[in-house]
Amino acid sequence: MNDWIAIGALAVVGLAIPLGMMAASALLRPSVPEQGKRTVYESGEVPTGTARIRFNIQYYMVALLFLVFDIETVLLFPWVTIYRPALEQGVPLLDVLWPMLAFVGILAVGLVWAWRNGAVQWTSSPRATARKTERETEP
Repeated sequence: MNDWIAIGALAVVGLAIPLGMMAASALLRPSVPEQGKRTVYESGEVPTGTARIRFNIQYYMVALLFLVFDIETVLLFPWVTIYRPALEQGVPLLDVLWPMLAFVGILAVGLVWAWRNGAVQWTSSPRATARKTERETEP
């Protein structure tokens, strides 16, 4: 049997199963048309107000910083696993250490930049600030 025949058969089965499931679902599901199912939102709720809401950009900044430093840890693990065997095989210490120090240094510069621009400072709500000042002024 040719390898390409096996790959083609696998592709046909990979396409036939999802298409067959969608066809069976379309034939067997109940059809109950309602006004709520035709609305814009998938939950069937009638929208109220405008869709333009101001989100705090701080959530996205924290998420991006988390991703950057999460990826850093993922990249540090393979380096750590080859660090000692590379030194045991006679690779100079600076040759092994320099690339990761440069990588961590670039990330440190990025963290300092983000810190100085206020990306890691969480902003307080006006109500929370007012409560804090009330507690500080109470006897």
